[in-house]
Amino acid sequence: MSEREKMCAGELYRPGDTDLAAERRRAQALLRDYNQTIVDDPERIAILDVLLAEIGEGSAIRAPFHVDYGWNITVGRDVFLNFGCVLLDVCAITIGDNTQIGPYCQLLAADHPRDRETRDGGLEFGRPVTIGRNVWIGGGALILPGVTVGDDAVIGAGAVVTRDVAPGATVAGNPARPLERSAQTH
Repeated sequence: MSEREKMCAGELYRPGDTDLAAERRRAQALLRDYNQTIVDDPERIAILDVLLAEIGEGSAIRAPFHVDYGWNITVGRDVFLNFGCVLLDVCAITIGDNTQIGPYCQLLAADHPRDRETRDGGLEFGRPVTIGRNVWIGGGALILPGVTVGDDAVIGAGAVVTRDVAPGATVAGNPARPLERSAQTH
């Protein structure tokens, strides 16, 4: 199994692998070009079409935007990512249709072993991140490896989401916890 195959499967892999390093350089070059554009530049969609696994019609990603590889990211239709989002896509990151993501949010599929010996061996792993449809993620939120956010959920600004969020739930805080109905505002 190649290091890329191990990485995408969520197994321990060596991030210094020459093929993975070349893939990160490819993404960085595309991002350098993308992050130099402004809204409505016609080359934006062309760059995203090459960088990402998929980007749905009507979706917009404000620059700057940062990824590890790009080809592990699927963005649905009419999705909006505001300025400064970081998507560490060592495993699949999927964003459902009509989702709105605030500035400086981080979707982190990248993870590290908890035991020192494995980390000292230079090994890493990842877990997929899945964001449902019609989700709203407030500015500065962090979605950690392995988290699934259900359809129609709301993630408060600055939340650190460490576990799955139920469909329709509103969570906030560090770590993110469900808000009681009386605490939610319209």
